[in-house]
Amino acid sequence: MTYSRRLVDNQLDTLLPLLPAIAVEGAKGVGKTETATGRATQTYALDDPTTFAMVEATPELVLRESPTTFIDEWQRVPSTWDLVRRAVDRGAPPGRFLLAGSASPAPQARPHSGAGRIVRLMMRPMSLPERGVAVPTVSLATLLEGGAPDVGGRTTVTLDTYTAEILSSGFPGIRFALPNARPFLLDSYLDRLVDHDIPEAGHQVRRPGALTQWLTAMGAATATTASYASLLTAATPGDDPKPSKVTAMAYRDLLASIWVLEPLPAWSPHLGGLKYLGQSPKHHLVDPALAARLVGATAQSLVRGDGPRRGGEDVFLGALFESLAVQTLRCLAQTAGAKVSHLRTQGGDHEVDIIVQRPDLKILAFEVKLGSTVRPSDVTQLTWLRDQLPDLVVDTVLLNTGPEAYRRRDGVAVVPLALLGV
Repeated sequence: MTYSRRLVDNQLDTLLPLLPAIAVEGAKGVGKTETATGRATQTYALDDPTTFAMVEATPELVLRESPTTFIDEWQRVPSTWDLVRRAVDRGAPPGRFLLAGSASPAPQARPHSGAGRIVRLMMRPMSLPERGVAVPTVSLATLLEGGAPDVGGRTTVTLDTYTAEILSSGFPGIRFALPNARPFLLDSYLDRLVDHDIPEAGHQVRRPGALTQWLTAMGAATATTASYASLLTAATPGDDPKPSKVTAMAYRDLLASIWVLEPLPAWSPHLGGLKYLGQSPKHHLVDPALAARLVGATAQSLVRGDGPRRGGEDVFLGALFESLAVQTLRCLAQTAGAKVSHLRTQGGDHEVDIIVQRPDLKILAFEVKLGSTVRPSDVTQLTWLRDQLPDLVVDTVLLNTGPEAYRRRDGVAVVPLALLGV
C-alpha cells in the first residue's frame, strides 16, 4: 500500500525542526507508525515482543544518540515518556524524539504530563480530503479569516459516494482493503479493542460483553446528546438491576483511553452573549464506519432509512454523515490551530451542529444537512446565531451533499462536504 500523505504531515514538517519532542497520539490503525517511521533514524517498536522486552529491561536504550529517535507505542513502557521529558530538560536538540501512542496508560502507570516539553499532536482516521474523493475548492482557513469570501466549485460526489465513504472507513488499512474484506476487518478491529488493546494498556475489563454493548449503544447514539442514563438502558436491555452510573462511566473512560470515543464538547462563549446553553457533549466514535458496523448498517439499509433514529424524521445516515463532517473538520481545524465543538440550548430550541473556534475565540458556525437542495429552514439556526453574536461569528456554512458550492443571498455559504479542504 502506497503511503498517502496526511494533514498531520504538514504539522510535523513545520514543528520537527523547531521542537525536541513530539508525541503523535490517536486510535490504533490511524497511521501513526507509518507517518513517524519515515522521519526517524532510530525506531523502537514496543509492540514487537523482542524490542519490548529489551526496552522494558533497560528503558535508557531510547536515549542512545540518534538524530531522530521514534518510540512507537510508548505507553507500553511508560517510563520512556519521563526519560524523554528529562532529556528535553537537559537540552535535547530539535527533532530529537518522536513518540506515538494509541492508549493512555493506566492511572497507576501514568507519567508526568510532559507539558511544556513534549508537544502532542492528535492523528485521526483519514478525513474526506485526505481520501482524495474530490479536489477541495473551499478553504477552511480562508473561511476562518471572515469577510464572507467567495466560495465556488462543483463536484460529482453524490449521496451514494458519501455513504460508501462512511462504510469504507478512514483507517488506511481498512479503507485500502478490498471492499468485501472491509466488514471483516472492522469486526476484527472492534473485537481487538475489547480483547487486546484495552488490557494491553493496563486496564481491567471484567465484563467484555458489557463493554461491547456499551460501545454499540454509543455508536447508535452518534451525533446526539443522549444522556448516559439512556445509553445505559440501551446497552443493558435485559439487565435488572442496571449497572451503576459509576460502572457506566468506567466503560466510557476505558473506550476514551484508547481514543475510540471522541465526544464533541459543548461550546460556551467566553465573552457571554448567550444564556442557558447545554453542556452535554455530542457522541461520536473516532470513525463513523465503526458506528455503522456496530449497528449492522449497510449501504442499502442506510439509503432505505433503516437504523437507530435520532428523533423526528431524521435517519441514521444523517447522523453518520454529520459524524464524517465532524471527523473531517477536526482534522482541518487542527492544522489551523482551531478547536471544534457544538452548540445547543438547554431546552433544545436552538442547535448548531459544529462550531470551529479560532485562537482569538471568534467562531465559524456549521450546519450539516443530508441533502442536495437547501430549504430556508436549513439555515435558520445559522442566521439565529449570527444575529445573536454578530461580533463573534465570522461566517456561517451549510455543509451538504449537493453538487455546487455557492453563497446565498442571506450570506450563508453552502458547501458540499467533498469540496471542503485546508
